[in-house]
Amino acid sequence: MADGRNPPVLWAQRKDKLFITIRVEDCYDPNIDLQESKLIFKGTGGAEKNLYEVTIPFCEAVIPQETKKSLGARELYFVIKKKEEAWWPRLLKEKVKTHWLKTDFSKWKDEDDSDPDDGADDFSLNEMMNKMGGVGEDADENEEDSDDESLPDLED
Repeated sequence: MADGRNPPVLWAQRKDKLFITIRVEDCYDPNIDLQESKLIFKGTGGAEKNLYEVTIPFCEAVIPQETKKSLGARELYFVIKKKEEAWWPRLLKEKVKTHWLKTDFSKWKDEDDSDPDDGADDFSLNEMMNKMGGVGEDADENEEDSDDESLPDLED
């Protein structure tokens, strides 16, 4: 990293993919080189038209051909397929702290969290209420509740 600044980078993972966000406002002419072992980014952006660059050596191998990327007004988004489905202990190959790399908690899931594909996110409030003895859609709607007694009129 010779001339450029490190842009802020956010990351999250699933068992089969990585989510990487590189934050550079108004980035024009980004140079992106995604390899099996690393992601290299260089681009100019921001109010002062600074040069930003970062190299992210991955902890494990990825499949560059199956990557989805999107260039937004403020960020570059990547969804990168892992070569082998497994939870990585970290994003970077080396176990080092970097000031520019942060966890993207809006996309983060832990290894023991349920994947959306396994049906665990098909949440039904009515089903839960019925199991708990509460009122769901199947309850008798004409049944009076104990707090449905008539209340005295308000005084003027």
